[in-house]
Amino acid sequence: MPLVKTWQLIAASAVAGLVLSAATVSVTGPWDSGQRKAERDRAASWSRMGGVDHGSGRLPEAAPSAPGVLSGLPAALQAEKQAGNPLGEQAGRQPGTGTGTGAGEGTGSGSDALAEALRPLLADPALGTLRTASVIDTATGRVLYEAKPREPMTPASTVKIATATAVLAALGPEHRFRTTVTPGAAPGQIILVGGGDPSLTARKKPPAGSGGSLVALAADTAQALKAAGTDTVSLGYDDSLYSGPARHPIGLNPNVAPLSALTADEGRLNDSLSGPADRSEDPSGDTARAFGDLLADRGIKVTGAPAKARAAADAEPLATTLSTPLGGLVERMLTNSDNDIAEALARQSALASGQPGSFEGAGKAVAAKLASLGIDTTGSRFADGSGLDRADKISAGLLTALLAKAADPQRPELRPVLTGLPVAGFSGTLRGRNSGGSPAAGLVRAKTGTLSGVNTLAGTVVDPSGRLLAFAFLAANTPGPEGAEKALDKLAAAVAGTR
Repeated sequence: MPLVKTWQLIAASAVAGLVLSAATVSVTGPWDSGQRKAERDRAASWSRMGGVDHGSGRLPEAAPSAPGVLSGLPAALQAEKQAGNPLGEQAGRQPGTGTGTGAGEGTGSGSDALAEALRPLLADPALGTLRTASVIDTATGRVLYEAKPREPMTPASTVKIATATAVLAALGPEHRFRTTVTPGAAPGQIILVGGGDPSLTARKKPPAGSGGSLVALAADTAQALKAAGTDTVSLGYDDSLYSGPARHPIGLNPNVAPLSALTADEGRLNDSLSGPADRSEDPSGDTARAFGDLLADRGIKVTGAPAKARAAADAEPLATTLSTPLGGLVERMLTNSDNDIAEALARQSALASGQPGSFEGAGKAVAAKLASLGIDTTGSRFADGSGLDRADKISAGLLTALLAKAADPQRPELRPVLTGLPVAGFSGTLRGRNSGGSPAAGLVRAKTGTLSGVNTLAGTVVDPSGRLLAFAFLAANTPGPEGAEKALDKLAAAVAGTR
């Protein structure tokens, strides 16, 4: 019997290793999909550099988008159409154009079981005197149920879905907002320039997921000044990026601070990270004074009190701090229903569109950006970005159209609209709703909306047959929030559990 030589053993082992590796990859999937990507990112976070873009001296770049996974859909729709199924004809129809006419009334459009489940739930008196609904298949645009889907309603905080869609379409999920320090016109003057970063914090221990750090900015500024031989400065601050009224139309309110392009910690006067809180009356001035104190802690003397000033447009920054990427800001806004982030992002949409950074400019910009995406905004009004203003008007059909657009494989930049939605029973404003033994727990992702007499819910769910559905339910003149929220939760659970 011939002896097996060493080189033969090595070759056989190498081939076996390659085969085993290929089999493992085929089972676990590529590193850029789903859980594999999450594991890769987690592993990267253990490294000294923390993953990406640290210490590179350049802005982060957008990650490559995964290829579309629904490439076979048009052929499937054509086959259905040729077979006489109405799916092909309805796939191209704008969602929310059906003829449901009253509270509790609606069209089944190919899903009689869903219509039978939703119709009596929508008739619940807890939903007030006017209720509208829209449920669509996001992959095809097929209307599964609707009732007055184009009726303009006060949406409360579900308008944040529109705010999120518009700003992501305008700037992209990797965009970051800058807060800078530049030399001033006077000798020894520096100017703190607000860039509208709603994640800016002055806390020495930044909250998880925070973005711009006033502490880090002060450290970098002090280093630059000392390197230039300067240890004494006067401090100006420039918050001129925004225009129009700083106060929200609802007036002084713990749910939103005065709107300023230079605000640390959302102007909160306590240690809270979300929800109602007492707010600063002068967020720009308070932020500048906090920055001055941080400079003093680092050996830079600030003479006099910080004063408003204008930075030169071509001034080279001494130091810069960057916000959380826009995709993360959108997710935080939607999960916590953060009004301050919402108003900032609405203004950023305005500025990106060449409109003034004001309530009026933001409203025009959001409407125009949604229309450019092919969304029918007829009858809509975007009076603010947060939904605190009752003058906001959008329809259930518009909300489901936006959610379907965010699910479009050809629109990966809009995906944070979906990933930021709270999860029923688990996170954000849905943590305590449809929880426990509810069939919707962990399945429904939705944005809540609540004003006195107004209760809304809009989001997505994967139904038992595996379809990703978008739904929106809007109710007006409700007798109380508790009963209305339970009724809305039942509607969402019905969408989740009905084939």
